[in-house]
Amino acid sequence: MSSGNGSVFVLVLNWNNWRDTNQCLASLRALEYRDKKVITLDNGSTDDSVARIRAGFPEVEIMELGGNLGFAKGYNAGIQAALERGAEYIWLLNNDTTVDAKALSAMIEKAQSDPGLGAVGSAIYCMAEPKCLQAWGGGYVSFWLGRSRHFLKPVPDQKIEFLTGASLLLRRPVLEALGLMDETFFLYWEDADYCFRLRKAGWHLGVAGDSKVWHKENATIGKKSEKLDFHFNKSAVYFYRKYARMPLVPTSVSITARLAKRLMTGDWKRLRAVWVGARHAALSVASARAMYPRLYL
Repeated sequence: MSSGNGSVFVLVLNWNNWRDTNQCLASLRALEYRDKKVITLDNGSTDDSVARIRAGFPEVEIMELGGNLGFAKGYNAGIQAALERGAEYIWLLNNDTTVDAKALSAMIEKAQSDPGLGAVGSAIYCMAEPKCLQAWGGGYVSFWLGRSRHFLKPVPDQKIEFLTGASLLLRRPVLEALGLMDETFFLYWEDADYCFRLRKAGWHLGVAGDSKVWHKENATIGKKSEKLDFHFNKSAVYFYRKYARMPLVPTSVSITARLAKRLMTGDWKRLRAVWVGARHAALSVASARAMYPRLYL
């Protein structure tokens, strides 16, 4: 077993989904990397998650955040705590994943092969089809078509524009230089944003192909949820405004396409959620939550 080459804090964010979280934590027990500390961040769960996780994994620290802070703010709380405790690496891991025993050691080996690597991702496979590659670490963003796509086969590191937050290893100097994730992104696109910031600062991204992670995807919020449409489109518009040279192009194309898709299927609730998310992307999270509480988590 690897003794480790740097202290790693593994952060798993939970919100009303202790069953998936416990499966994730069970797989983390088998990691071959020793110098690690696992922390579950609980986003104000109301389903007895804290008690269930604590009963099954008494060795795992639980940080109760007191409410649903979203992805970026929730993880930021854990990142800040890990940095204060001297973490050299921080691994952000979705709770609807399970990991191979070598997943962390492979990422650390990749990170230490090149000091210019600011973040390392995993080969992420579909939970339902374990041999089906869901993402080779991450993907790219088309500012003309207004969409992001995952790489579905191995590609050179230099082609990767972002790593998915389902499995994202960050090194301490990056976090010290760039700061925390942008909390304007309540849910979705915060991983792409951080990777774009990282690359702009001169770091680059890499994928450890031997770091295997299996991911359910949208297990907590649901794959066909109007809340997903609201948050995804709200965050997408903010992302385009932040990075696109002509943000109206990707915003118009992407929102029109999603509205048309919902229209063709007659899904009026999701159509409205797309429109509301895009329309109110300019609002603060607090303002949007006050106006559309039903669409928030």
